[in-house]
Amino acid sequence: MVVQLWTDQAQRLRPGSSLASARGTLRVVASKPFGGDRFIVQFEAVADRTAAERLRGVELEAEPIDAPGTMWVHELVGAAVRDAAGTELGLIAAVEANPASDLLVLESGVLIPVRFVTRHDASARTVEVDLPEGLLEL
Repeated sequence: MVVQLWTDQAQRLRPGSSLASARGTLRVVASKPFGGDRFIVQFEAVADRTAAERLRGVELEAEPIDAPGTMWVHELVGAAVRDAAGTELGLIAAVEANPASDLLVLESGVLIPVRFVTRHDASARTVEVDLPEGLLEL
């Protein structure tokens, strides 16, 4: 079946990996790239097209991995954002995928491209950004 990754951590689909879903745990038997962020994945106990069709649209989750320097969405949502001068800009309500740069969506509706993040402290739930002048007025 075709799986679209929402992460750049392709090792999530290595043979032997387990992924949780609303329909139970799925174990990867084999996978190969299928262009961009998609992979063809064979799961244990998903033996035919009918079984694969029943999983259409199901979201898969993996256990957290230790990847220093990586920002995880679950660590960003709810974090306080400050600019380079230390001014509080608000709390992150969501992270939206965007081809140019993923976007931090603040509770106020302000959008900040992730590429402007200069520091992230997951334990303190803070994010520091260095924004170009005028970005918040757009």
